[in-house]
Amino acid sequence: MRKFDTNVQLLKYEVLKLVSKAAFDGTLEQKAADIPKSIIPGKKPNMRCCVYKERAILAERVKLAMNIDVSAPEVIQVIDIACDECPVSGYIVTDSCRGCIAHRCEAVCPKGAIVIGGNHTARIDKSKCAECGLCARVCPYSAIRSQRRPCETACKLHAISRAPDNSAVIDYDQCISCGACVYQCPFGAITDKSYILDAIALLKKNDRQKVYAVVAPAISSQFTYARLGQVVSGLMALGFGKVIEAALGADMVAYEESRELAERRFLTSSCCPAFADLVRKRYPELSGNISSSLSPMAMIAKFTKERCPDAKIVFIGPCTAKKRERGTEKVREYVDCVLTFEELQALFDSREIDITALEDSELDQASYYGRRFARCGGLADAVAQGLNERGADDFEYCPVSCDGIESCMTTLTKASQRTSAVNFIEGMACAGGCVGGAGCLTHSEALARKAVEKYGEASSIKSIADSLKGTRNI
Repeated sequence: MRKFDTNVQLLKYEVLKLVSKAAFDGTLEQKAADIPKSIIPGKKPNMRCCVYKERAILAERVKLAMNIDVSAPEVIQVIDIACDECPVSGYIVTDSCRGCIAHRCEAVCPKGAIVIGGNHTARIDKSKCAECGLCARVCPYSAIRSQRRPCETACKLHAISRAPDNSAVIDYDQCISCGACVYQCPFGAITDKSYILDAIALLKKNDRQKVYAVVAPAISSQFTYARLGQVVSGLMALGFGKVIEAALGADMVAYEESRELAERRFLTSSCCPAFADLVRKRYPELSGNISSSLSPMAMIAKFTKERCPDAKIVFIGPCTAKKRERGTEKVREYVDCVLTFEELQALFDSREIDITALEDSELDQASYYGRRFARCGGLADAVAQGLNERGADDFEYCPVSCDGIESCMTTLTKASQRTSAVNFIEGMACAGGCVGGAGCLTHSEALARKAVEKYGEASSIKSIADSLKGTRNI
């Protein structure tokens, strides 16, 4: 069964699997240099101009999988030699141009950048073009279109530009580590650094009872070839002593944010680290309105370590921004390592664990509301439930749920200009919410949303208060 959306993900997985296998076996130092050749054997290239370039790119992937380049601390990285140096972005005239005599494109261009050739077809003088798009809007044949590089299109914050050699460059002052460019780059030239060796070290060096896997609620929409209970059993087979729902941390967050909102009267969510970074970097005037609550990941990790000081916490989810969040001062003492679902699949296969052959293990710690944090709108609904359970009947709740960066920016702009009556902003950087994260195995939003709803309905805990009462079992 196909486990990934794209061959780029598959290639990334192959590297992670072999790195993990060697790390578990204690042979990584000897075998790391041979991994590219084991993936691309022989002399015939599979994807690039020559087999030697393919292996050189894989060698860079091995370095990122091993996280050995300390000079590059950021989570999202560009593999320069993998970048296809896509054509320069901008408006172009396609073959659909009919050479009409109206020449509306020429008439509307404020810079005189439209040139009509001898065959009456148009072309654009790039030295004059202002990229305003007026010509595209008036063309009766839609023959003029904007051509942008996939990474630039994916990055709504314009944090990606071109180096002098035309390869992609990331402006980390603007980047929020959402990973949209990682998933959209068709050559896999942009990828996230892995901390998979840190997880393996914890599993190998510590008493298994002390290593906890905290799984994001979006896990219900992944590993579609198996049952969720089998995934939990697979985690136990890897060596984790306990599997905890991050959704329990979501219940804690919803309860705290409902209290904080009632007191402060206006709040933006803190659950999505990419969204919180967006507020801090682009809307600093609103940064004081970010909820003081930790994210669900950090909240449940803090709770666990307060009760089990020797516990080691490995968070597993769909999010590349969580890797960056883990390195922040507020979170690093609680979370020891962050992995994506892609990396978890690599771990399973590196140990030859066929989760479809395992019996189910129960995972039932969080409420219906906490589990629905995985999709856009789930947090806002949970805060409403928190207000209700707290008896805050006099508070007029006016939330908005932002689905993706563009929606977030539109809502934040209105809030900063005080042109909106909204008093709670749920920000989700990824389309659809966490189920659209860059570290997902698959990105079918409609199916993922159904899976999350089913996961929520399956919970035997129907109120946030009841969920919090059950935390004594952690």
